[in-house]
Amino acid sequence: MKREIELIINSTHDAMIAVDKEGVITLFNRAAEKLTKVSSEDAIGRAIEEVVETTRLPYILKSGESELNKRQPLGDIEIITNRMPVLNESGEVVGAIAVFRDITDIVTLAEEITDLREIRGMLEAIFDATQDAISVVDKNGVGVLINPAYTRITGFSTKDIIGKKCTVDLFEGESVHLKVIASGKPIKNARLLVGVKRKEVIVDAAPIIVNDELVGSVAVIHDLSEIKHLTRELDQAKRIIRNLEAKYTFEDIKGSDKKIKDAIEKAKLAANTPVTVIVRGESGTGKELIAHAIHNASNRRYSQFVRVNCAAISETLLESELFGYKEGAFTGALKGGKIGLFEMADGGTIFLDEIAEINLNTQAKLLRVLQEREIMRVGDTKPIPIDVRIITATNVDLEKAVEEGKFRKDLYYRLNVLPINMPALREHRGDIEELVDFMIKKYNQEYGRNVVKVSKEVINILKKYEWPGNIRELENYIGRAMINIKMGEKVIDGFHLPPILNSKNATDEEMISLSQMRYKDFDSELKLNKVIELTEKNFIEKVLRKNQFNRTEAAKSLGISLRSLYYKIEKYNIK
Repeated sequence: MKREIELIINSTHDAMIAVDKEGVITLFNRAAEKLTKVSSEDAIGRAIEEVVETTRLPYILKSGESELNKRQPLGDIEIITNRMPVLNESGEVVGAIAVFRDITDIVTLAEEITDLREIRGMLEAIFDATQDAISVVDKNGVGVLINPAYTRITGFSTKDIIGKKCTVDLFEGESVHLKVIASGKPIKNARLLVGVKRKEVIVDAAPIIVNDELVGSVAVIHDLSEIKHLTRELDQAKRIIRNLEAKYTFEDIKGSDKKIKDAIEKAKLAANTPVTVIVRGESGTGKELIAHAIHNASNRRYSQFVRVNCAAISETLLESELFGYKEGAFTGALKGGKIGLFEMADGGTIFLDEIAEINLNTQAKLLRVLQEREIMRVGDTKPIPIDVRIITATNVDLEKAVEEGKFRKDLYYRLNVLPINMPALREHRGDIEELVDFMIKKYNQEYGRNVVKVSKEVINILKKYEWPGNIRELENYIGRAMINIKMGEKVIDGFHLPPILNSKNATDEEMISLSQMRYKDFDSELKLNKVIELTEKNFIEKVLRKNQFNRTEAAKSLGISLRSLYYKIEKYNIK
């Protein structure tokens, strides 16, 4: 029986040392030999302190109390030990025993586990913090891991993806995970539409290899909308540097009359909302200035402001100019196609002047832009989403145009959400003096003059005139008066003023003779084509005045199309 006990004691993995009440070693098993590097023959019969310098067994003999799970250095290793007294039947301490094992490997392993946990925690933090969406699937294409950015970009949560086939998030395109699993090769720059909102993304994917075996695929998804946003911000910065934004602000709109003030207040209200605005009023009343000012006071002020004169572009070109076209859409189309003015204004404002002049087909496409916030290039079938503020302007009676079937009723209601009426100059003549002062400062800079004011006589003359061309005509008139000012003169008097033609009462013959009067002192060698151009310019100016600068009526009087009139106005720089 004693032999069997010795075999058991020597076979156990734990080291055992026993001492009698004098502290002399009576038991020293093989595991103890291995850890202390002392043989049992050399140990048994010796005092415990001689064999194990750091022993606590003498203290156990004195105290009679156990010490459990205590860490202790032993040579070049560290052990964990249980020390207990040995009691006789009377409860007296007759010895002590220590059972211990080497925990050096366990401590090292624990430290490695701790390090691994720290590394894992760091990797998880990085995985969760990255702004690019990451998804991981197993070798069967089943989702096993996604990060928060993936949920933000696609709209799908963990429960929607984990354990599901990797195609669950796809709206358009082929799964890069399945391609990687099939080929074992990485995929670069795959364009897909994914998620609840069908976002356009670029995806890079790579195989996961463990022990030379493909066990899955990892994909990184880049949100193109964010890239486009950053690109747009860069473009905005470039436009600011190049000063391509709208030129005028509310500070540039002069006038103290209640009608002008009401228009300005309404425009300021419009600037703080995304509402569609239509500016109405006669030619020359400042409709474009209001559009510029609304843009510059809005949160789109650092984006592009695109002005389109719908009447100045031929009907055949207007649609492609507004919406762009796809390569091969028509004969002469540029290779690669062309973006339209709406796309150029994306993120900013587009100002559609003379909106009543667009044809019904283009009106239908404009209605789609207002309703769906997307455009379709000519010759293309793929809609392009846009974010653009639309401001329109007209001097035409739109209500009458709707009744006559020339303007779509549904588009009229879409455009007429917030109408701003710019009064004719004859309706706020009290502002003429303020306007003239502003114009003088402008022309002083342009013409190198030093005029400080106008005489009361001049103001009275200006206030009596009807100004059919409104502020634009007044500005042109003051500009001509400034030309008559000699260097050093500081006041505009009546004799500086060019004659004002009361065009309502003038006959065609009178207008022709007035146009001819300008050339009486011309060089006789002047070429015929130049004389014809000058005569044409002068005659067009007179007809415009006769029709109170209503371009539509002027074109009818001249017997030409409205677009031809706009071409000539631009050609001759008629203001």
